Amino acid sequence: MRIAVTYENGMIFQHFGHTEQFKFYDIENGQVIKTQIVDTNGRGHGALAGFLTQEGIDVLICGGIGGGAQAALSVAGIRLFGGVSGEADEAVRVYLAGELDYDPDVHCSHHGEKHACGEHHCGEDKQGCAGNV
Repeated sequence: MRIAVTYENGMIFQHFGHTEQFKFYDIENGQVIKTQIVDTNGRGHGALAGFLTQEGIDVLICGGIGGGAQAALSVAGIRLFGGVSGEADEAVRVYLAGELDYDPDVHCSHHGEKHACGEHHCGEDKQGCAGNV
């Protein structure tokens, strides 16, 4: 199994569509065997679902994410665990233990939906949010 977490300075980045890095975790027998920090190289929003598919990701852990990106991940067969905050490594540890607290109805508030993306100042230097797929 391969897990991706939106990533910034050890923490779960709170805006899927603007994440500049993911941390990938390769899992065997319920244990992390390898990690890797990968730059998105300017990809955003809808392109990120394709990027994760190319990288063989099975599970995504993130903060805020819009409906369009959720749909793209679903079509790609990537299981989404959104609305998560805190340390990336800890979130993966708790996920592997079957105890990850996440929001199955997570949405990005910039599209009139109910979940706030956190303090990432969406729109200051980039357009939109993760729902713009």
